[in-house]
Amino acid sequence: MKLTRILFPTGMRRRWWLFRPIDALVALWPAPRAKRGVLVVRMDGIGDMVMFRQALEHYPAALGVDKADITVLGCNSWKSLADQVFPGFTVVAIDEHAYEKKWLYRLKISLWVRRQGFQTAICDMFMRKVMTADTLVWHSRAERRIVCTPFITDRTRAEYGWYQERATQVIDTGPYPTHEGLRHFTFLSKLTGRAYPPETPAIPWRDQLPPLPAGAPYVVMNFGSNEPGRRWPFENFLAVARHCLEAGLRVVFVGAAQEAFAKPAIAALDHPNAIDTITCLKLGQLVDVLKHAACVVSNDTGPGHLALGVGTPTVLLAGGGHFGSFVPYPEAIRPTGAVFLNQPMECYHCLWVCPKRVSRADAFPCVAEISPERVWRTVAELTTPKH
Repeated sequence: MKLTRILFPTGMRRRWWLFRPIDALVALWPAPRAKRGVLVVRMDGIGDMVMFRQALEHYPAALGVDKADITVLGCNSWKSLADQVFPGFTVVAIDEHAYEKKWLYRLKISLWVRRQGFQTAICDMFMRKVMTADTLVWHSRAERRIVCTPFITDRTRAEYGWYQERATQVIDTGPYPTHEGLRHFTFLSKLTGRAYPPETPAIPWRDQLPPLPAGAPYVVMNFGSNEPGRRWPFENFLAVARHCLEAGLRVVFVGAAQEAFAKPAIAALDHPNAIDTITCLKLGQLVDVLKHAACVVSNDTGPGHLALGVGTPTVLLAGGGHFGSFVPYPEAIRPTGAVFLNQPMECYHCLWVCPKRVSRADAFPCVAEISPERVWRTVAELTTPKH
């Protein structure tokens, strides 16, 4: 009966079965007999990476290995930052979306993981995709496969259960919505049996002047987001920008190609201190811009967390979808100068399944209803010199 549950488990989704032959190929593939090194699976976005980085610094001592013996398996979205953010560690970045969907790519990555012969594989992501993070840990065939208890729904219960049975240790880091920044240190504490107090999220970064003309202190407007619902309306960013310009501050608008729609409106400001860098900055240059800003105003997205990670005063606009899991940061680990603004509503913790917006292109009401005046007052306070 146990063999039947392993080979033919019930409740698995169709995609799991489509990728099932890869499990067999990985299991049969030869791997080094001598196991060594640690694999840390981080299939998450930029913001999650920022929140995890401080905990990683403790992994060498906690696991009794050198930094160079720890391989962080991360995402292409922050690959270009790896040399600065993870000095001393080995970082390998993959296309996590292709791994979720493309058979040959998945086979290629899984075989690479298998051939490394890791002794230990770790994943402490609470919000994770079972067929990505958990599969990579399982395919490593490491002697120690250590994961945290994930966020489980009825839809994913069978798959998570199957993979957790393959782990050698499952660590409970707390109930939803415990903040990720706290979970990482709870994981370390339970893994080692030693107390690791939580630390403020931070990333190491160079001190290099950004590619901007010289001038007055500037405020960065990061108005983009991969999730349309988390985008505070752009006209609100413009309203705050006008206040900044009137106060003698420069305003730097940042964004990628999907934010290019804003270029005409920025040009219409017709002000020499309104600086449009949309599509002009590489990710590392963006971090330089964030690091040297007087203040950053940001949606809940990667650049906002990068600004927090490099210690810049930041106004981050938070929605209620999984309030407390990622934002706001708890007071114990809140960076100096970090302000999280939100509009309380009775429907918080909807996991972004919002019935209150007309279309998927609209902002979530809990984000849209944060007033520009409230944001400007916060920016003014953060950018006023303290005597």
